[in-house]
Amino acid sequence: MKGQFAGRMATMQRSFIREILKVAQDPNVISFAGGLPNPDYFPVEPLRAAADKVFAQRGTRALQYAPTLGSQELRQFIADRYKTTCGLDVPADDILITNGSQQGLELVAKILIDPGDHVILESPSYLGGIQAFSLFQPRFVTTPLREDGPDTAVLAQHAAHPQAKLYYALPNFQNPTGITYSAAKREEVAAILNENQLFFIEDDPYRELRFMGEDLPPMTMYGQPEAASGRDRAFLLGSFSKVVAPGFRMGWIVAQPELMDKLIIAKQASDLHSNYVSQLILLQYLQDNDLDAHIATIKAAYGRQRALMVSMIEELFPAYIQFTLPEGGMFLWITLPEGMSAMALFEAAVKRNVVFVPGDPFHVDGTGQNTLRLNFSNTDAAAIETGMTRLAEALQEQWKIGD
Repeated sequence: MKGQFAGRMATMQRSFIREILKVAQDPNVISFAGGLPNPDYFPVEPLRAAADKVFAQRGTRALQYAPTLGSQELRQFIADRYKTTCGLDVPADDILITNGSQQGLELVAKILIDPGDHVILESPSYLGGIQAFSLFQPRFVTTPLREDGPDTAVLAQHAAHPQAKLYYALPNFQNPTGITYSAAKREEVAAILNENQLFFIEDDPYRELRFMGEDLPPMTMYGQPEAASGRDRAFLLGSFSKVVAPGFRMGWIVAQPELMDKLIIAKQASDLHSNYVSQLILLQYLQDNDLDAHIATIKAAYGRQRALMVSMIEELFPAYIQFTLPEGGMFLWITLPEGMSAMALFEAAVKRNVVFVPGDPFHVDGTGQNTLRLNFSNTDAAAIETGMTRLAEALQEQWKIGD
């Protein structure tokens, strides 16, 4: 019939988080909902100076069409940083600049997923990943997350299925839970993926935001040496959104040449290349400033904000509440008792001008109604204290109603 939308749109919905953020626009509302970096640490003046220099020194070049892969100098900066921060050797030509990590997920999905393919997700999983994959009509199967990473027995069972195509994960400070895979779990997961010849999407936007514990290298460095550590089937995604500014929409994909060829075709069909002016401004900022010092400032602030939020939970929330203790990133995860509704809690919290994200959108199997995500990065100490006090009041009200 003429005039109908594509069948894939039948199951697509607006982002629940984006809808919540509309509520959070009210200045009276304290929001723990968005996955937002703290704007107090955006390097506005250094970026202004970088922009001035770019237009003064290479204005016409910056305004011209550019290669699909992106700025060679920016890709070399990313490659050099992988080498210095985690010992990973990445050729610049194995890096594709994308419009944030979100486009990276969509491009990988576009070249890999056919309808009915099994896509293995962590449970819960990043909502943006679920949305990006859903357009291509896979069958989602899930692996529960434990304190140190996925349940590898369940992962192995899913990976052995003949229709299993890929595993999508955020091993560092996972969104939404804040959980980080242990070194042992990384080894186990890599072995399972290699044994079953699965593709692996490692979404890693938070790796440099560790404020506690010991750094662990990207998952792509684990696995069997004879399989090139599985890198021939791996996609490593990164982003400048969390360490510089999200408004640039500057992310990247690391992939080996055979995979990169397909990604380039998909990227060209999408937008030819990412915003070149933004690439050059970002590059100039990175060349003229100490990124490590800037990240150290962000990590110190987020560490304090996380510690305050945890202390407020311990002080104000009932003892039956379970929560994660992230060593970095931007989120922690709350689990309420079975039968208690996070959506009902949300409605009570909105009346007190505080919002969060109920956990069920992060699940694809209909579970998670008793879970919720809190963001600690985008609020100052005073807002955390006030907001968590309001949330504790809403929680006490809902628990009494539930009784």
